[in-house]
Amino acid sequence: MATAPAMSVAPTSAGWLRDILPFIVMCFGMFIALLDIQIVAASLQEIGGGLSAAQDQISWVQTAYLIAEIIMIPLSGWLTRAFSTRWLFTASAAGFTLASLFCGLAWNIESMIVFRALQGLLGASMIPTVFTSSFHYFQGTRRVYSAAVIGTIASIAPTLGPVIGGFITDTLNWHWLFYINLVPGIAITLLVPMLVDIDKPDLSLLKGADYPGIALMAIFLGNLEYVLEEGTRWNWFDDSTITLCSVIAGVSGILFGIRSLTFANPVVDLRAFRNRNFAIGCTLSFVTGIGIFATIYLTPIFLGYVRGFSAWQTGVAIFSTGVASLAGVPVYIYLARKFDTRWLMMFGLACFGISMWSFSYITSDWGGVELLVPQILRGFPQAFAVAPSVNLGLGSLPPERLKYASGLFNMMRNLGGAVGIAVCGAILNDRTNFHFTALASHLTSANNAMNNLVSGVTQRYTDALGSATAAHLAALKQLWNLTYREASTLAYADAFLAIMVAFLLATLLVPFLRNVAPTQAPAAAH
Repeated sequence: MATAPAMSVAPTSAGWLRDILPFIVMCFGMFIALLDIQIVAASLQEIGGGLSAAQDQISWVQTAYLIAEIIMIPLSGWLTRAFSTRWLFTASAAGFTLASLFCGLAWNIESMIVFRALQGLLGASMIPTVFTSSFHYFQGTRRVYSAAVIGTIASIAPTLGPVIGGFITDTLNWHWLFYINLVPGIAITLLVPMLVDIDKPDLSLLKGADYPGIALMAIFLGNLEYVLEEGTRWNWFDDSTITLCSVIAGVSGILFGIRSLTFANPVVDLRAFRNRNFAIGCTLSFVTGIGIFATIYLTPIFLGYVRGFSAWQTGVAIFSTGVASLAGVPVYIYLARKFDTRWLMMFGLACFGISMWSFSYITSDWGGVELLVPQILRGFPQAFAVAPSVNLGLGSLPPERLKYASGLFNMMRNLGGAVGIAVCGAILNDRTNFHFTALASHLTSANNAMNNLVSGVTQRYTDALGSATAAHLAALKQLWNLTYREASTLAYADAFLAIMVAFLLATLLVPFLRNVAPTQAPAAAH
């Protein structure tokens, strides 16, 4: 496994045009599709302000994109067989580019959510097709490199999103978060038809497709995400709409599962879960999705709302995660040639969990300096946590099932991200209320520190306002704000601890994976 890697990667001129260049172009499409999930993360306040959106609406700018991707990604295997990799990727890139233009032109939060959903829906197919294409372009030990590249993109793109987004928003404005996609989107749309030639379309598949299964899957995932996102806001099952959507999600999910397992040619191959490696790989992909997306949701929100950072300050504060992620890639590639990738994966997941534990010590004073070590612990092992799952999870499947299973595999990561963001939002809401009540219970007349604070602030405001009553009310308001800030910070710590538990359980699953030896797979993998 350690034999002449440089020679195996160095192609001839013909090999470059045939294998490497098409793969690079497709990887760039995957990169911008994943980047756009979190490119808005550091700029949510600016987008919300520009569109007059309430704070509890803003997370839908991310969630709408994610849930649309989740619905479309599992369909990519069937769509690829019907339209071919070349034309599906081209259409996906073109649709993503057009939807990006509409996002930049959005006039209110409702239109933004619709256009973001379209952006995710139309661009989603670029993600899983890169996974399956790597098995076509790279065989044998070269798959260590392609898996590392794909794993790095899957983890680094969302991580870099807030950094790039913060810079764009502060330098130009939030509209350019979406306009920036136009030039690369057009370039990918033009290059893919010229370079990519993997398979041929089979339009006959459109006639006998499992359209009822597609509808059931969309209903299930859409209602599930609505319940997770809005449940806390409407006090869960006390709200009739949440209750109804929960029932619809449950019923449609069961029917979708039955349909997929009994229909001869389902669009989503749930039977792949019979393969132990694939089932465990999907579970680990789900957990890494929680970690990658939820932490990039939590950190910018904390820096924006608790610390009052601007978009650019937020991007700079979390930039160390991206740098650490890139630094981990060559280390992973070197070690993957020498060691069993299962143990490398255990290292990556365990480090991610330790990072979440270190995040749980967060205080309201934390900024870029305090976040540095936790973010390095989170960023460096990302390649170790993500890349092995590509070979261990997908590499264990026969070539004829790879396309369908790849969509399901990628869906699990994005579903993990959507669920992680929604659950963390619920934790922030519930635990902030809990901690606020607990802290407020100690703010009584017997609390000398509180009395001194209120007296001192009242005196300062009296001198400024000339009214003792108004000054006292202003002091009480400042006390409320301080209490809420500390309660909110404690809630962030609780959310990070919840993610830590998920990674602890994921780490314990890795030994149950079977090792997958590299094979000289033919192009039939596509």
